[in-house]
Amino acid sequence: MLVEKYRPRALSELVSHRDILSTIQRFISEDRLPHLLLYGPPGTGKTSTILACARQLYREREFSSMVLELNASDDRGIDIVRGPILSFASTRTIFKKGFKLVILDEADAMTQDAQNALRRVIEKFTENTRFCLICNYLSKIIPALQSRCTRFRFGPLTPELMVPRLQHVIQEEGVDVSEDGMKALVTLSSGDMRRALNILQSTSMAFGKVTEENVYTCTGHPLKADIANILDWMLNQKFSTAYRKIMELKTLKGLALQDILTEIHLFVHRVDFPPSVRIQLLIKMADIEYRLAAGTSEKVQLSSLIAAFQVTRDLIVAEA
Repeated sequence: MLVEKYRPRALSELVSHRDILSTIQRFISEDRLPHLLLYGPPGTGKTSTILACARQLYREREFSSMVLELNASDDRGIDIVRGPILSFASTRTIFKKGFKLVILDEADAMTQDAQNALRRVIEKFTENTRFCLICNYLSKIIPALQSRCTRFRFGPLTPELMVPRLQHVIQEEGVDVSEDGMKALVTLSSGDMRRALNILQSTSMAFGKVTEENVYTCTGHPLKADIANILDWMLNQKFSTAYRKIMELKTLKGLALQDILTEIHLFVHRVDFPPSVRIQLLIKMADIEYRLAAGTSEKVQLSSLIAAFQVTRDLIVAEA
């Protein structure tokens, strides 16, 4: 897989968060690495950063004895904290000075009891063990653990940082990517490098050439042209005609109303509606999204969406 093949192996290979990397590099060079808490959305380099740190700290043959890595797929209840983690942290190394490293990936999936037990373990064995917690949601980590760690937030990657890295992978792999295909990759990944590489790989394997249309088709995302058509139908056609055409398009391309709603939301901000009308429309769309999340019928909610736009159209005509 491209994601693992091109995962950065050293801190210098990481493409973003230079300020965080320089701080961690200084910690390592001065031998003062604290307990770390890395948080932020997926695919932004959290796990790659700490694994690169571990490779810099330890040689290949001592890696397994000095680093304990636990992922969300492993059981991490209170028994694991009291068992393997405690026994790993409490034992010292005979032939190597320095500290061991415990990496807890997706720590926000740990139970409250496990986090409370971990708090005491971190405190007790600070002398010979460093802990690194990695999570997506900081709010799911108890305050007692947060206060014991140095926190770093990994934000989504910007297109300026993603494009050169994607171009490097494309060049190495010899993939045929058009300019609009590259834009589609960056847009759909929303700052998630892992997702961008996965979309690139799946699109190139499915279609051979990575174009905007192929990327959107491969991910099942509505095309911009389709969204423009849907908006046109809702604002300019009769209710029954708009409903029929949108249902046909949904069935033909296998589109989810949730995805259509998300894309239309972006268009609503670009179209020049009067402020009062736009506010009413956004409230209606928010209600529809809430009802979809609650599991209501897509057909009923599609009718509601078309109705909201037709009412908006009538309000604009009345105001004019």
